[in-house]
Amino acid sequence: MKQVAPLVIGIAGGSGSGKTTVAQQILSRVGSDQIAFIQHDSYYKDLSELPPTQHADINFDHPDALDTRLLIQHIVALREGRPIDVPIYDFATDRRTGRTFRIEPRRVILVEGILIFVEAALRELFDIKIFVDTDSDIRFIRRLERDLTERGRSTESVIKQYQATVRPMHLEFVEPSKRYADVIIPEGGFNTAAMDMVVARLEALLK
Repeated sequence: MKQVAPLVIGIAGGSGSGKTTVAQQILSRVGSDQIAFIQHDSYYKDLSELPPTQHADINFDHPDALDTRLLIQHIVALREGRPIDVPIYDFATDRRTGRTFRIEPRRVILVEGILIFVEAALRELFDIKIFVDTDSDIRFIRRLERDLTERGRSTESVIKQYQATVRPMHLEFVEPSKRYADVIIPEGGFNTAAMDMVVARLEALLK
C-alpha cells in the first residue's frame, strides 16, 4: 500500500506567546508516539568563531540568525520517512554543542518557532499553520522569566534585548506573518475551546 504522507503542522507566534504550551497540549492529547516535534530554536547558527564581545551585537530575533535551510532539509527528510539529527544549541554560550538528538519519522511533524511563517519555502511545507496570539505585556513577562531561569541572563540584559531587537523584529516579521495562519489561538494553550477544536481536527485527519 502507498504510504500516507505525514501531516506537517507549524505553530508560530511572538516570543513568550505560549507556542510551546500549545505544542505540549497537542503532544499529550494526540499522542507523542505519533508526533515528531521540532523547535526552530534548535537551529540557531553557531557563533563559536565570533569573540564573545561581539555576541551582544547579534540580532537573534532576525530570520538570518537561524539556519532555516537545515530545518527545511530536516522536515523534507521526515516527510520522506528518514530520521534526522537535530543540533543541540547552548544559549548560554551562543553555540552548538556538537551533540545532536535523533527524531524518527512520525505520522505528524510538529514545528514550533517565532519565525517559521516568515520564509515562503518553509511556510509552504505546512499543511496546517497555527498562530498563537498573546498580548505583548504577557509575552514580555514570560520571556523575562524564561531567560532569567533557563538561560542565565540578567534582568537588565533581557530588557535591553527586548527593546533593541525583540519588539522591533516582532513588529517587522512575526506580527505580519500572522496573515498566513489557518488558525489563530488567543492566549495559546490556556484557550481550552480553541485547543479542543484543534485537537479534534487533528484526530479526525489522522483517522
